[in-house]
Formats: sequence, C-alpha cells, structure tokens
Amino acid sequence: MVILTLKDSIQPASLRYLERGLKAAETSGATLTAVELNTPGGLLVSLREMTTAITTASRPVVVYVTPTGAHAASAGFFLLIAADVAAMAPGTNSGAAHPVGGHGEELGKTIAEKAANDAAALARSLASQRGRGVEWAEKAVRESASYTDREALEHKLIDLVVNDRDELLKALNGRVIKRFDGREEKLVLDAPEVVEVGPSQADKLLSAIAHPNIAYLLLLAGIVGIYFELSHPGAIFPGVLGGISILLALFALSVLPVNYVGIMLIVLAIGFFIAEVKVTSYGLLTVAGLISFVIGSLMLIDSEIPALRVGLEVVLPAALMVAVIVIFLLTRVLRVHREVPLTGAEGIAGEVADVVVALTPHGKVFVHGEYWDAVGTAELPAGSHARVVRIEGKILVVEPLEDAAAPSR
Repeated sequence: MVILTLKDSIQPASLRYLERGLKAAETSGATLTAVELNTPGGLLVSLREMTTAITTASRPVVVYVTPTGAHAASAGFFLLIAADVAAMAPGTNSGAAHPVGGHGEELGKTIAEKAANDAAALARSLASQRGRGVEWAEKAVRESASYTDREALEHKLIDLVVNDRDELLKALNGRVIKRFDGREEKLVLDAPEVVEVGPSQADKLLSAIAHPNIAYLLLLAGIVGIYFELSHPGAIFPGVLGGISILLALFALSVLPVNYVGIMLIVLAIGFFIAEVKVTSYGLLTVAGLISFVIGSLMLIDSEIPALRVGLEVVLPAALMVAVIVIFLLTRVLRVHREVPLTGAEGIAGEVADVVVALTPHGKVFVHGEYWDAVGTAELPAGSHARVVRIEGKILVVEPLEDAAAPSR
C-alpha cells in the first residue's frame, strides 16, 4: 500500500507528486494507493489532470480527508468523489466547489454560467460513475454547499468515516470496490506493507515556489537584483541572482491567478522611487510609490482562497525594503555621475601641462604621462607651463599659467 500526502493548494507540483505516487504503486504492485488530503482548493487545469490520473490508475485509489480539522474544499472535493473509495476523518469537511475567476472574483453572468455548468457536469459524471450522490455533488458546485463528514456520508458522497489510518485499513480489508471502468475488485489488506511516498525535493521546490508569498518575494528579488546590476555594471552576482529569481517567479506566476494591474502598479511604484531622486517632491513621490507598491502587491495574486493570497505581513516590510534599496542605489549612481572625472580625457581639464614644443599657437604639451597636440590661447615657449582649458577632439586647448609648479610625471 502506497501512502501519499497532499496538504497544499492544488497546482502543477501536486499533479507531478500524484502521478509519481501512482506510478510507484503500479511498479511495486501495491494493493492500492491512499491519498491523505487536506487542501483549500486550487487550479482547475491541474485538478482535471489529477482526476484523470485517479480514474485511470491501474491500482485502486483511496482519498482520505485527514486529520481532524482538515478539509477538501473546491478542487479537493472533486478529488474526493473521483476516488475508488472516499473517506473522511471526524471533524473534517468538504465541498464549496463553485468556480470563481482566476483572481478570485465573481465571473460575468455568461462566463459564470458556462464555468458552473462545466464544473457541475464534471461533478455529476464523477459521482454517477462512482455511485455517489449526484444531486448533492452538483449542489456543492452550483450552490457552494459544504458538508461535514457525517453529512457527506449521509448524502452518499463518501463511503467511510474513520478515525485514523489503521481504522481505514481495517475498513478496507475484504471490501469489494467498483473501479471507474466498471470492473469489481476485492481489497486484501490482512498484513499490508505501508510505503509512504513523500514529495521529492523537486516537488517541494516547485510547491514552495508556487506559494504566493514566495512567488512575490522572488519577483521583488529579481527586480532589485537586475536593477542593481544595471546601475552597477560588472557586479555580476546581483544580476545572476536577479535573473534566476525572475525566471522562478515567472514559473510561479504562470500557475497562480495573477492580476496584471497589480504588476503595473508595482512597476509604477518603482518609477515613483526613481523620480524621487531626480525631482524635488519633498517625499511625496516616495509616499505615492509606497501606496502604489502596497496596493499592487495586494492585487498581484487575488483569490477567495486565503492560501492563494499574498499576506499583508509580507507586503508592508517588502514595500519599505524595496523603497529603501532602490532610492539608496539611485542616490549612489547619481552621486557618481555628478563627481568630477579623475581619469580619461575628461579628467585632464583643469590640469597643469608642460609645454614641450612651443605653442605658436600650435605645439605639443605633456600631461598625465602623455604627449598631446595642443593649441594655446596665447603663444607659449617650450619649457613653460599651461593649464588645460578643454579638449577638442584629440587636441588640447591650453592657456598660460604663470609661476606654476612643474607637474609630476
């Protein structure tokens, strides 16, 4: 018997984990696969693939909502009724499967009807094929009905209410189940070898990245890292770190309900921070940037499911941190740009030069360890000193410098 544990939102990492567990059960010849479930719901695309994986699995699949206080809400309800055997622990609940928009909002009338009809049809199909309460399954979709463990058992949405895994195994031993394709199969679990297949490191990484708070922080780290590299070319590490963070954030945002207005508000906030350094606004632009940043961050991933939202406790510290970092980096860059150049052609202006070939007015001077063609504003003999006024192409324009000390070479 293979045991899987799904206790996060339904997303691509969940599908990857489920498929790997079902494959392990098939390869090892396990009697069945048990999925211990506790989820607030998730993505419809991943859910459909997961129900397909369950209904087409070569070995029977048991979905068990556990522990006490757990729930199989929204997408989790479909996984429960899709299983060969559906079980719940006392004190758990399931249902509330009405579809909502990608950002948690109520859909327009026409789209809402289409989405509800589609989800209701899936619920009816799964419940009917499994011999479960079709009417009550449809109510979970159309009316967002939610059921306690006892209500679900009473309405024949589940098969068992058991306290723990051991009690589940005893209840399943000798039970004849009907597979999704109509075949009947008897479960023999006299002395089952229980093998727990946990998420792989890749599964854990993908699941962690897809968490809204982590995706949000990766996005901010990517923005700051790339900005640091652009403002300080050659630093390398911030640019590499920023690039990796942006790619990981894009993966996470691709599987989360993203509000692009939120992204635009974050970009606008960065623009306000940049403008604050160049425009005297007495802090108004910084305040506007912080407000835009906070609102954009809260709108970035918006869902009815709390687990799929960016928390305010993450947004506020992040907003302050990004504002401080961006303004600090911009101040450093502008300070460097305002400094008088000390090297190169620009650094020669104002320096004292030796007249090597008399300026009549054209000649040659020596400055900064180099010989330059020069033209004087007045005639100067060889051996005298001149001050560099400016550079015109590759020629220095110099003026007389009386009683100047010879420049070092």
